[in-house]
Amino acid sequence: MNTWHKLKWPIIALALVLLFNFIFSSGFFQVEIKNGRLYGSLIDILHRAAPVMLISLGMTLVIATGGIDLSVGSVMAIAGAVAALLLTKTEQPVAMVIIISLAVSFLFGVWNGTLVGLFGITPIVATLILMVSGRGIAQLLTDGQIVTFDNSAFEFIGRGALLGLPFTIWLVLFTFILLTVFTKKTAVGLFIEATGDNEKASAYAGVNTNVVKMLVYAICSLLAGLAGLIVATDIKAADANNAGQWIELDAILAVVIGGTALTGGRFFFAGSLLGATLIQALTTTILTRGVPVQWTLVVKALVIIAVCLLQSETFRRFILPRWKKVTV
Repeated sequence: MNTWHKLKWPIIALALVLLFNFIFSSGFFQVEIKNGRLYGSLIDILHRAAPVMLISLGMTLVIATGGIDLSVGSVMAIAGAVAALLLTKTEQPVAMVIIISLAVSFLFGVWNGTLVGLFGITPIVATLILMVSGRGIAQLLTDGQIVTFDNSAFEFIGRGALLGLPFTIWLVLFTFILLTVFTKKTAVGLFIEATGDNEKASAYAGVNTNVVKMLVYAICSLLAGLAGLIVATDIKAADANNAGQWIELDAILAVVIGGTALTGGRFFFAGSLLGATLIQALTTTILTRGVPVQWTLVVKALVIIAVCLLQSETFRRFILPRWKKVTV
């Protein structure tokens, strides 16, 4: 199945969402420049989708091995908490604050990878441990309080702009290119797909599947930590109680919408980014149209279910003959 076939339905869904806004939301496509930076709904969609985009890139690799990572939201909270404490309690330079926060996130990913790869614990159980305990760790670090900070250099991560675009968009683009080169120009991508397709056969062929799993979980947590820094710098505070809450579900949905199967194997970074953009476009549209809060998740879920069903060959084989009979 070629890449276009995988991306066709998410592209159509995103196009329909944008068309709806073009017709019913005046000014939705308006983009203006203020203080050398672009502003508008389209720019805001990409900016707000950046955390999910980053996590979905890491989640793509995890899912490609046949795994899942439920702990990314908690890792986001931990990264934000560590950064806020370093800024407010120590005199560490901003570069060191970022490095330490990301290093902590990376180590939590290694922990997940060790449980899954080395000890053979089911991924959903292994990452559920950190999902629960990680949130508690973040709350312990901050004493359950929102820790605010004021550091313009650090805040540039989530609030700054480069060449007219929010810096978060450049972060996503750079990460996408780096991971694409890493997986396409080296044997790593092949090892990941082989592990997801048939782990036992890959091991017999000489692939160290345990190391592969540790690597993908570490990358996923590293990107979750980066997403945590974006969220923290955007609000200029570390909120251990709410940062990244349920973001793992959006990331998993983005990956699935983008054409990467939960059973593992081939993966599509571009599709995951497209899925994250679609989810954020839906969220922005719902908020723009003033849909009651209690209906927001329902509307978003219905659209996502429709896209997933249209991607299913079994569903299309079932529905198309009946649709033709109705329309004839």
